[in-house]
Amino acid sequence: MPAEQSGSDVSSVGFDSAWCATDLGEYRPCRYTYEYYPYKSLPPLDSTDFTGTFQRLGGTGETAPQADSKLHRSLDEVSVTCCWTDISESLPSPVEPGAFLVRFLRDQQDCVIWYLYLRPSGEAFVVHSDLDYEYEYEAQRNGEQTETNLDDPQEQRAAILWCSPSFGEFAHRFWIENRLWHALSGNDLSGLEPQMRDYLRHYAPPGIPT
Repeated sequence: MPAEQSGSDVSSVGFDSAWCATDLGEYRPCRYTYEYYPYKSLPPLDSTDFTGTFQRLGGTGETAPQADSKLHRSLDEVSVTCCWTDISESLPSPVEPGAFLVRFLRDQQDCVIWYLYLRPSGEAFVVHSDLDYEYEYEAQRNGEQTETNLDDPQEQRAAILWCSPSFGEFAHRFWIENRLWHALSGNDLSGLEPQMRDYLRHYAPPGIPT
């Protein structure tokens, strides 16, 4: 499904879109550790939360750069699949000259790796892949054989999926979903904020209360 969200012209890059995440109990099943969910199927988020302060995630109250350590701890500590922050240097996009990938989060077994995608126009959005592009480029420089061809833009386009129009939205949705998983796993929804209840209600099958 081509990405058609936000002001980022991701369709011109050729990425398909999918949100990669685990289950939300019986509200949103998952066959494996992760599932690809169509982006358009996700609950909408309140854009007023994306001010750059990341207050809900334990931010400092000031506009926070992506490398803010408190923000990283918030994502790492809430992750139910043991994802952890791992910042890379800027890596050349294998599909768009002048664009770059910056890895910021990875699954503990590298099932999925998330990147900030930086376009020459100044646009930035979040993508994910099962490829560690830092490793792939290093292997290429060393003349090592890998299972992917960095010089094949079509192959690389298929290996990268758009998942969020901004880092702020990604972090917010990741935080909400992982907190919901913990609440559902503990069978205790009593402490959920209204926004999180609304998020879960989006998925509620008939007859299941939220």
